Amino acid sequence: MAAAMHTSTELFSLKPNITWKNRDRATPSCTLGGSIAGDVSPKRKLPVLLFDVMDTIVRDPFYHDVPAFFGMPMKQLLDCKHPMAWIEFENGLIDEEELATKFFTDGRDFDLEGLKECMRSGYSYLDGMQELLQTLKADNFEIHAFTNYPIWYKIIEDKLKLSAYLSWTFCSCNAGKRKPDPEFYLEVVGHLGVEPCDCIFIDDRPTNVKSAIEIGMRGLCFADADSLVKDLSHLGINISLPKI
Repeated sequence: MAAAMHTSTELFSLKPNITWKNRDRATPSCTLGGSIAGDVSPKRKLPVLLFDVMDTIVRDPFYHDVPAFFGMPMKQLLDCKHPMAWIEFENGLIDEEELATKFFTDGRDFDLEGLKECMRSGYSYLDGMQELLQTLKADNFEIHAFTNYPIWYKIIEDKLKLSAYLSWTFCSCNAGKRKPDPEFYLEVVGHLGVEPCDCIFIDDRPTNVKSAIEIGMRGLCFADADSLVKDLSHLGINISLPKI
């Protein structure tokens, strides 16, 4: 739960000569167009879109709501919480009961259910992101969550119903790995059965985007929905957001 790095939107590209507009292919190879001769499998629309969740799609309550829940400023909270407990929780190495015993370095008790309700209350779509996901889904893009988050992602799903737009396919708590570990990215493309350059990865943290680029993905550093629409258009994905 380290503080996120918020920067202006940046467009990263390893292969600027590749464009994605109207690329529906059955083959996972980036270098071939159309379908493999004799292939009768359904065509798969590419690119695959991989979205970080916290502070990319969903507001992260940790930075404002959680310090208020504990009745302390953020700096004090960061000073007294265990430096690894949340990371272990995100990696699926400990469950929420163990988190409760390790969250603070001094082992103090706190209201775990109250913390979960605080988080739930704070989850909301970032401005424009539900409409953006709705539009991409309607255009038949394959969309997956690629997120560092514990089992509490199910609370997000219960409240916001992200699965209407994407699949919760790649969560650190299930994979046992966290971004920006390159192995996590390689497992993602291996699971999807595509080449890295057949993926566009969107995240608010430049370090995570950098790792995606280094293994061959396209990477976009998220700032806000309007900027993301412009950056996707540079990759040939043109979107007109509905007004709802």
